[in-house]
Amino acid sequence: MKRLIARLWHGIRGSVQWRLLYLSQAKFMVGVTGVVRDRDGNVLLLRHRFWPEHRQWGLPTGGAKRGETFEQTVVREVREETGLEVSVGELVHLRSGFRLRVEVAYEAFYAGGGTMRLNAMEILEARWCAPGDLPEGLLEPHRRLITSSRGKVGRGGEGGVEVGGVVEAPQDPPGLGQHQV
Repeated sequence: MKRLIARLWHGIRGSVQWRLLYLSQAKFMVGVTGVVRDRDGNVLLLRHRFWPEHRQWGLPTGGAKRGETFEQTVVREVREETGLEVSVGELVHLRSGFRLRVEVAYEAFYAGGGTMRLNAMEILEARWCAPGDLPEGLLEPHRRLITSSRGKVGRGGEGGVEVGGVVEAPQDPPGLGQHQV
């Protein structure tokens, strides 16, 4: 029976194999966060309209779109929420296991590109904060990201990546990038 199943599997090949694997595996949303710093080391914080009132402050965050790298998600989300342009640095956080969500965070650097224009549908307020002067109502996981990633932008290889949870995949399909959805 095992040989027959293996022979059938090898006979279907390519896209049909990938479709069957896709249908049989768990599906995850990927939340991507950017720890955006300016030249002085201040962190960009946003007061989000749809977050609970006592925890509205947080980092730029959003969901990765199909075919988009996580780095591209950081750039897109910051631009959509604030109008600012950023460059992406080191991966600082990767975690799975909260229901069907994978969380990814990168350091990002704002060097002056773009003009601050808040997306009024999502964002109530934006503020550059010194890491030692963070507002009340900041999400605790975002506070930890700010503290743990302090000063690592643009210095590739320094520090570590906080990794938690487990995501197991049989194998990435051909052409799928390392940090791509």
